[in-house]
Amino acid sequence: MSLFVKKGDWIQIENVVLPAGKRAPQVPEDTQRCDLKMWVKGEALSDAKEGEPVKIKTTAGRITEGYPTAVNPGYIHDYGEFQPELLRIERQLKEILFGGES
Repeated sequence: MSLFVKKGDWIQIENVVLPAGKRAPQVPEDTQRCDLKMWVKGEALSDAKEGEPVKIKTTAGRITEGYPTAVNPGYIHDYGEFQPELLRIERQLKEILFGGES
């Protein structure tokens, strides 16, 4: 299914900030081989199809351009995989602060 953006839609765009090979020299070699990308959300200022650039206006009022990746994008947060060390730290902290786990 291809993506179609209508003027006024809340969308997310993607843009390449620095292409591979143009990164700072102190960046690790494996990172040098990757584009530095940004994703920005805002209101589409025109209609666009997937693969076509579109300008958006962000909530801060900034106008920027990129390629649409999503219409009505959600917020996805993740704190990573479970870390057993953090469970031990939590138990130790409760013991120190409250004298137990309750």
